[in-house]
Amino acid sequence: MKISVLGAGGWGTTLAILLHYNGHDVTLWEYKKNYSKVLDKNRINERYLPGIKIPKKILITHDLEESSTNKNMIVLAVPSQFLRGVVKDIVPANIKNSILVSVAKGIENKSLMTMSQMLRDEIPSLSPDQIGVLSGPSHAEEVSRRIPTAVVTASKNVETSKSIQAAFVTSYFRVYASTDILGVELGGAFKNVIAIGAGIVDGAKFGDNTKAAIMTRGIAEISRLGVALGAQPETFAGLSGMGDLIVTCMSRHSRNRFVGEQVGSGKKLEAVLKSMQMVAEGVETSRSASQLAKKHKVEVPITTEVYRILFEDKDPVKATTDLMTRDMKME
Repeated sequence: MKISVLGAGGWGTTLAILLHYNGHDVTLWEYKKNYSKVLDKNRINERYLPGIKIPKKILITHDLEESSTNKNMIVLAVPSQFLRGVVKDIVPANIKNSILVSVAKGIENKSLMTMSQMLRDEIPSLSPDQIGVLSGPSHAEEVSRRIPTAVVTASKNVETSKSIQAAFVTSYFRVYASTDILGVELGGAFKNVIAIGAGIVDGAKFGDNTKAAIMTRGIAEISRLGVALGAQPETFAGLSGMGDLIVTCMSRHSRNRFVGEQVGSGKKLEAVLKSMQMVAEGVETSRSASQLAKKHKVEVPITTEVYRILFEDKDPVKATTDLMTRDMKME
């Protein structure tokens, strides 16, 4: 297959390499022209994936038209809040026979759309059969080193899901298929907000009991909101829900947990974000998730407190106390 990966961050680079070794003809698009030249010359993404060699047969380019024309599959590895800007520049006629696979984990702020919804909104000619997502517990730092990983792909069309599954699956990268594209997207997006909460717990020096409570009650509110939006409840017990939540809340590789940890230890959000090379999707998703919860009248107490800590300077200890002293409920 001819496959393009749009976005040469750590995850995009990792997936381009994986797809190359699966026998596909791979193009990797980098939005900064100068950095695309650096990548092409050095064949190591020192900024986002140090130490991993990019095979010479992978075409690295800054030319979006070249990257999106007449491809069997286009993998969208651009952060969620920037993806629409990239998609705007794709010519619909060039992708009429392509499957578009989003690997971003976020909800667009103003529109409150998932990435698949945004794609249909921006390119109305796209069929739902052309759109899929790939999500799950999969840090680039580990997948690039061929550490066994399991993820899930989803599309409204089961044959599209199976096509994506076949393109990506390897002996170390197991891919399950689903038709609950909304649930897979929402699980991947909302868990980042809960992971910031878990990081806040670490930064504030609470403990494992507190973190376990955040994770357990976090998946409950993710599922509650997801079902209200139309997703299937069982999806949130799977790889894109509980699986991704566990790794993002616990891993040293997690950008979202790191942001929470820094803020929980007393640092200002703006300073933390400026110090980072990569994007922590959960920061902006906390805005979207809070707005969606209000719109659909769903209780999401952890998400609400994370938002207040990040954007209203609420004290993490006070936020935790407020969570602990809420009215008693049945589990």
